[in-house]
Amino acid sequence: MPTELSVGFTGGLADADNDHRGIGVVAPFDFALDRELWRWVPDNVSLYLTRMPFFTTPVTVEMASAVSERSVVRRATMDVLTPEPDVVVYACTSGSFVGGILGEKLLVRTMVDAGAPAACTTSGALIEALELLGVRKLAIATPYVDEITSLLVAYLAENGVRTVASSGLGLLGHIWRVPYQTVVDIVRSVDVPDADALFISCTNLPTYDVIEPLEKALGKPVLTANQVTMWSALRAMGLGGIGAGQSLLNTGEAPAA
Repeated sequence: MPTELSVGFTGGLADADNDHRGIGVVAPFDFALDRELWRWVPDNVSLYLTRMPFFTTPVTVEMASAVSERSVVRRATMDVLTPEPDVVVYACTSGSFVGGILGEKLLVRTMVDAGAPAACTTSGALIEALELLGVRKLAIATPYVDEITSLLVAYLAENGVRTVASSGLGLLGHIWRVPYQTVVDIVRSVDVPDADALFISCTNLPTYDVIEPLEKALGKPVLTANQVTMWSALRAMGLGGIGAGQSLLNTGEAPAA
């Protein structure tokens, strides 16, 4: 005889479906921190991730330019539109600052023209966060070679932000393998009294668990690439991110609708 199964729900299925939201994430081919992105996201928001095509180039200016090529970004954006995300984010710091302000704006326009209902980039999100926090003097820690770090400094200057200290790890690959202690050490090395805040660049550098202890130890906001990316996407949806002890997520500002 068939057996009847009874399943209890705390709310109706229709309500759950209506409350569900989504973020499309366009990431470089070597992105390895999917799990970290999810940690900032509320339970009713899903991430739809896609990766751009593989390149043999190491992490250099040439690679940053390759992953920001507009036809590549357009194709990747279209790949995440089927589940109907509320916003699409380009989750690569160097790829979104390598072309300066104009290059960043073109990336946003490319995603919107491809069908994204709204779009943002990691570097654009950084400027958005710095403006909200009133930061004009920034210390930066990166995993990059000097040539890429210099382009970040130039991008910040274009946006009216002065870099008062900077240091890079000089890595050409496998950035996701950098341990937390190395991240902490490089951030401490660039913390100078003039810095209003500190920024840890690269979406492939793990940072979630070091933000709160660094802010407590240094007494100033610590921003990271994945943090500002998720914050900006959620802000565009009228939502806030999850992360105790993170100044950016606790500004008291009501998220944009």
